[in-house]
Amino acid sequence: MNKPPEIAVNGARLVPDLSGALFWPEKRTLIVADLHLEKGSSYARGRRAVLPPYDSAATLNRLEEVAGRLQPRTVVCLGDSFHDGEAAARLDTAECARLRALTDAYDWLWIAGNHDPAPSEDFGGRVEAEAVLGGLAFRHEALAEAEQAHGELSGHYHPKAAVRLRGRRISARCFVGDGARLMLPAFGTYTGGLNVLDPAIRSLFRGGFRVHLLGARGVYAYAGSALTG
Repeated sequence: MNKPPEIAVNGARLVPDLSGALFWPEKRTLIVADLHLEKGSSYARGRRAVLPPYDSAATLNRLEEVAGRLQPRTVVCLGDSFHDGEAAARLDTAECARLRALTDAYDWLWIAGNHDPAPSEDFGGRVEAEAVLGGLAFRHEALAEAEQAHGELSGHYHPKAAVRLRGRRISARCFVGDGARLMLPAFGTYTGGLNVLDPAIRSLFRGGFRVHLLGARGVYAYAGSALTG
C-alpha cells in the first residue's frame, strides 16, 4: 500500500487514511464524517429497501480499527453520525457498548448534522454545532461563501470521484479540497456518494480543486481536470 500523501489545509498538515478517516498528527486528532449509523434499519422501517442489518456493526468495526491503529487523543465526527433522530434507540446492546467504549477511550466530539441535529448524549462525548481547533474549523456542511471557509473541514456531500485508467472508469470515495477547505468522504457503510463534478460540490471550489481518491491499495491524488463524470 502506498504512503498517503499529506493534504495541506490552512497551514495544517493532514493525512488521509484509506478507511476514509482523516488524521491530524500535530494535534493527534482523528476526523470522520457521516457515519449514518442505523441507516439500514431506517430503510427497512420505511420499507424503501431491504438491506442487511449490519451496517452499524461494519462501520464501528472500521472506526475501532483506525482509532486503534492511529491512536488519536481526540476524535471528531463531522455530523450525520446517526441516520435519524431514532437511530440511537435502534442500536442493539452490543453496538451501544462498543460506541460507549470508543467515547470513553478518546476525547470525543460530535458535530451536529442535518440528520442528527441533536445527537444523543447517552453515548458520551460532547455535542457542538461546530468547533475550531488551531487553524481548522469543524462543521457538517461547507459554507457557501468560500472566503468565510478558510480552514474548514466538512462532510455532508459524501464526495466521490471517477478517473479513467487503462480504458476503465474507476469510481471511489474521495477527499476534495483546494488548500483552504477540505471535504471528507462518508465513513458509513451504506452512504453512497455524489460525484465531485456535480455542481453542488464543484461550485464550492470555483478556483479548482484536487481529490484524494480511496483506491484498492492506497490513496491517490488527482487534479480536478483529470476526473470524469
